[in-house]
Amino acid sequence: MPEFDKDLRSIQQARQMVIQAHEAQKIWGFATQPEVDRVCEAMAEVAYGAAERLGRMAAEETGFGVPEHKKIKNQFASRVVWESIKDVKTVGIINKDEAKKLYQIAWPMGVIAALTPSTNPTSTVMNKVLMALKARNAIVIAPHPSAVNCCVETARLMNEAAVKAGAPQGLIHCMSEVTLPGTDELLSHKYTALILATGGSGMVRAAHSKGKPAYGVGPGNVPVYVDRSADLEKAARYIVNSKAFDYSLICATEQSVVADQPIAARLKELMQAQGAYWVSPPQAEALRKMLFFPNGTIDASSVGKSPQYLAAKAGFEIPEGTRILVADLQSVGKQEPLSREKLTPVLGFYVADGWEAGCDRCLELIAFGGRGHSLIIHATNEDVIYAFGLEKPVFRIGVNTMGTLGMIGYTTGITPSLTLGSGGVGGAITGDNINVHHLYNIKRLAFETSPPPPEAFRPGRVRAGSPQSPDYQELEKLVRETVLEVLGK
Repeated sequence: MPEFDKDLRSIQQARQMVIQAHEAQKIWGFATQPEVDRVCEAMAEVAYGAAERLGRMAAEETGFGVPEHKKIKNQFASRVVWESIKDVKTVGIINKDEAKKLYQIAWPMGVIAALTPSTNPTSTVMNKVLMALKARNAIVIAPHPSAVNCCVETARLMNEAAVKAGAPQGLIHCMSEVTLPGTDELLSHKYTALILATGGSGMVRAAHSKGKPAYGVGPGNVPVYVDRSADLEKAARYIVNSKAFDYSLICATEQSVVADQPIAARLKELMQAQGAYWVSPPQAEALRKMLFFPNGTIDASSVGKSPQYLAAKAGFEIPEGTRILVADLQSVGKQEPLSREKLTPVLGFYVADGWEAGCDRCLELIAFGGRGHSLIIHATNEDVIYAFGLEKPVFRIGVNTMGTLGMIGYTTGITPSLTLGSGGVGGAITGDNINVHHLYNIKRLAFETSPPPPEAFRPGRVRAGSPQSPDYQELEKLVRETVLEVLGK
């Protein structure tokens, strides 16, 4: 009975929040651009100011990651995201093409249902709330059950700032009673206009099954290829620190190194100097059994944990100062669990002779759980770089950068976002970093640019006996038979 009661409370909360958001959005939909920007800027500043506290809350509640790194993600999701969209026009006529006499008019979606993960909870809430309100939508958040409190607090702070800056009450909601039936009610409600899902594969599949427009992001089994032409010192420093960042909780984090054979030994030495510990074959086997269940799903108790915690749980010791654990691997697929996405500071290490072989290995890794997501390459040979860019079935290819911060747009020119589309090959509608442009529709006001052809004004004529002329005898016969059938004669 208690669980049944919780489901009912969750369903009712979802209904109430969507209805309130719908009513508030009807007001917000007529906001001016200055009003929209004033509200969003206020929310961004409040969220930025609370970045450290909310990051600590997220780490304590979920048990995942590094508080200091979550602070960085919160600062990114508030100030950096806001800076990237603050000058975007989202009200009225947003573009004019005088030559074509075509005017584009922004139009909000309505109520957005947002699913947020336990790995990046507060930062994803900030990111989605800012994008939603900038596009004049309302938003209802269904957080992961293990991250409810920190997400509710983030939404509360941003809602207070929005209302104080002039937004109507009710635009921003975050569910505190989270169950599967309640989340299903949120996604299915008649007032829900768009679903914005960030999380595991199951969550994304659920989002796409509701018959509503949905942006969903899948897993990222991101390979990093290190070519013989690479700056090895930089590559080693970036790979280790990227993998260690927030204990590998960002989906664009490097999961396996593919090292060009001539530089593999040197790269290993440089990575070890940065704090990478190479596990022995027995230690690697212990990690396989600890990190994954026999069906290949990751054990959540190992997600976002330190290498010290993982080593102790697996039953072996590691040197003080270890940042990540690295295992030499030979194959990709179900027979090698460590070739999967690992939301924890464990990295696979492959050696390939030449960039063509490295390319093939990367393709294997991408096909095994990372279609459409991301790839990193360290190289200075432009021919190799462009070959990887042209051939890989992913939509973010980072060159000489960190996977974590580069693919979310912190250290590259990619659009800043924590929701990374995986495109058609990854089961998503777009391969973009989801941003404000995805959260409004565009109306086209189109003036005539050329007259219709004269034939458009001439009445049509059908010659008697042509296939288009009616056969009145056949028509009369059909009507008579139908009438007799109805009368039962």
